[in-house]
Amino acid sequence: MKSKMSRIPMPLVAIIAFVLLYFVARGLLEQPELAKPWRVIVALVPVPVFALFLVTFIRGIKELDELERRIQFEALVFAFPLAILLVMTLGLLELAIPLSPEDWSYRHIWPFLFVFYFLGVAIARRRYQ
Repeated sequence: MKSKMSRIPMPLVAIIAFVLLYFVARGLLEQPELAKPWRVIVALVPVPVFALFLVTFIRGIKELDELERRIQFEALVFAFPLAILLVMTLGLLELAIPLSPEDWSYRHIWPFLFVFYFLGVAIARRRYQ
């Protein structure tokens, strides 16, 4: 008999673990007394967990039927150019006017990438209903 934990998709477990580790790392990095070598280690701790997410997500995509693969592909086709547009626009704006690093640094804009992806999923699903 399978446990309840085995019913939770591995990509979901990995992304939740990544987000938690990201915010723990961010909190630790705000401590000025943390030595530089430890700061680098703490900053890199979430990376392997995100790599695990990528591996399990890609494996999961390979197991989907053709329609679901197409939906995922279209979501990425939608999200990737929007992510590039966001980064390029912020880069140009940063040259034009001072942007507050407390509001517009990389650590603040990455959630937009998930928004773009899920918006792409919603648009693709609606198309194929």
